[in-house]
Amino acid sequence: MNLELPPIGDRKLLQLALTHRSYTHENPEVEGDNERLEFLGDAVLGFVVGGLLYRLYPEMNEAKLTRLRSQLIDEQQLGKIGAQMGLGKLMYLGKGAEKDGGRDNLSLLNDTFEAIIGAYFLDAGIEAVSHYIQPLFELLAKKLVQEQIRSEAKTFNDSKNQLQQWALANYNQYPIYEIIYENGPDHNKEFTVQVSIQNKVYAIGKGRRKQSAQKQAAAKALEIVEQQNNLRLSKK
Repeated sequence: MNLELPPIGDRKLLQLALTHRSYTHENPEVEGDNERLEFLGDAVLGFVVGGLLYRLYPEMNEAKLTRLRSQLIDEQQLGKIGAQMGLGKLMYLGKGAEKDGGRDNLSLLNDTFEAIIGAYFLDAGIEAVSHYIQPLFELLAKKLVQEQIRSEAKTFNDSKNQLQQWALANYNQYPIYEIIYENGPDHNKEFTVQVSIQNKVYAIGKGRRKQSAQKQAAAKALEIVEQQNNLRLSKK
């Protein structure tokens, strides 16, 4: 993972990217702060990371791509990157901002990182920026996607296991999942799955993946089972 500063040749541009407005307020002789570079860097990051995800996940739909890009370039994520790059020690901060913990503030680190990217874009162009940040964000993207898959799998396994335990305890049979309908093109199908126990259909679930549809069906079936149990108890 590349956490070194990009090689910005224009030293004045680099200094400007590191200069917070609190520093210029206390040092009137200093011209300019990094807010305009921050604006530019934010746009460049959105463009480059969006292109990276488009190429990296050709089967991911627009909503998921948008959500993943937002996770990658949100304030907390970029602030952590800025901290790992050591920007906290390099920023030009006013005494008040420094006293308030500005060198460890994720929001300020995020702003400074974006300004650094904006400065590098002006200094070296979009190809250099892409070459610099793509390895970093590709690694982060894969990590986030894997975490999401593990989370979905955990939820999937929990609902299926719970329903299976209930079915075995009450009927000595396993739930049966069947795909009853498929809709959409091959790269973006939606599956409809029904779950039955002892030839009785308990629930139907839908999802972009078969496992997601099964998970939803199992979760709905568990809700129905719980409602039936509560109804029996209320009649006693």
